[in-house]
Amino acid sequence: MAAGIQKISSGFSFIDKNWGGIYRGGSYMLIGPRKSGRTLVGLQMALESAKANEICIFFTLMRPKDLMIQASSLNFDIQSFMNQNLIIVVRVAQPNDIYEMYNPDDFLVEYFNDIITVVDQYKPKRIIFDELTPFVGFKNLDYLRDTFLRSIESIEERDITSLFIISEPATPKAQNIVEGLAQFATGTIQLKKDVKSRSDRFQTGYVTISPNVGHTEGEFTAEYKIEPNKGVTTEFSLEKSITQTFDEIPTLPKVRDFNKQTKIDSPSEPYAFSNIYNYNDFLLILNNQIALYRSTGQAFNLISIKMYPAAQMRGLLTLTQLQNSVRQSSSKKDKICVVDNKIVVLLVRGNLKGVIDLMTNIQNNLPSKDPNYINAVLEFISIYNQEIDERFENAEALMEMVLSSESAQQSYLPLNKYIG
Repeated sequence: MAAGIQKISSGFSFIDKNWGGIYRGGSYMLIGPRKSGRTLVGLQMALESAKANEICIFFTLMRPKDLMIQASSLNFDIQSFMNQNLIIVVRVAQPNDIYEMYNPDDFLVEYFNDIITVVDQYKPKRIIFDELTPFVGFKNLDYLRDTFLRSIESIEERDITSLFIISEPATPKAQNIVEGLAQFATGTIQLKKDVKSRSDRFQTGYVTISPNVGHTEGEFTAEYKIEPNKGVTTEFSLEKSITQTFDEIPTLPKVRDFNKQTKIDSPSEPYAFSNIYNYNDFLLILNNQIALYRSTGQAFNLISIKMYPAAQMRGLLTLTQLQNSVRQSSSKKDKICVVDNKIVVLLVRGNLKGVIDLMTNIQNNLPSKDPNYINAVLEFISIYNQEIDERFENAEALMEMVLSSESAQQSYLPLNKYIG
């Protein structure tokens, strides 16, 4: 068994020099306050994976452009590795309103289950989850620990190395959560910002690595800096010895107060998972799906649902109502984007039956089930269905095909043509 366990480079030289790397199939937790370099450490690990020609999934709450800017500070062209399908960026929607529910824990479990679903889809060697904080606000902490343990065991069984990034706890409950999760990690990485220093143009602080399993080399602490093209590094010349105490980190907002994401109102539903993305995020996801198709042959469909303005002029249907119907009809694994008067759906497991099922569900979720209403409104909804093929090298080309006026004239069909 021991002969089968190997260490791999983490991309953070402090870990690699002191521990000899991280364990293949190990689970690590990185804890630190905002702007302490947490995301940079995650990107350093992702870059190391890509350089080793291994697939890495990077789960993030960040906007794609912001993540690319962060990566560029490491001289890391993340887009080029995404195009090679070596780094898969997965944008995660925050569970904002879940915490107002009477049973938020059951909904939060689904986010952990989705990690395994995505892992099974892409079969990576490493995953980075930046960041975990919004998804661990369980009421029942035992339930959280059991869920997290099951998730990392499932990941470890697949011989995948994982890094979970979480905010430094600011309350006793948050401390209990972090400690409860950290006990299952192979090792923890703690970043502490130097909030007093203003004399250095680089962000400074202290990093501590602590083993839970293996890593018999022990615990190590050192000063770190965030430097251009290096990221988080401990390799620099000290001009003077530094003894530093740290102020208490300001209290973080409660998890449910993180930046909120726009959702479609749905009074009839207590909660619905958000799978609606803005145009740039949607292009990022679509590029990943194209890369997956080119590497594995996994087909998918891109469907454009167009509503004619006359539907709203006659008081039959608004674009928001149609968007709500599409959202309720799709799987949360499918992705939705609204462009002008069109609603575009990425059907990740594409086939004709899936398209027909989606169209049927949309009809069933329209504001009224009255046959006369259905017959009237269907005249103003048309569908364009494009299955992926070798012609499309990137998301921009595929979206141009689906949204172009030429396609609208030639290929859009009435909704009722799909559902008989």
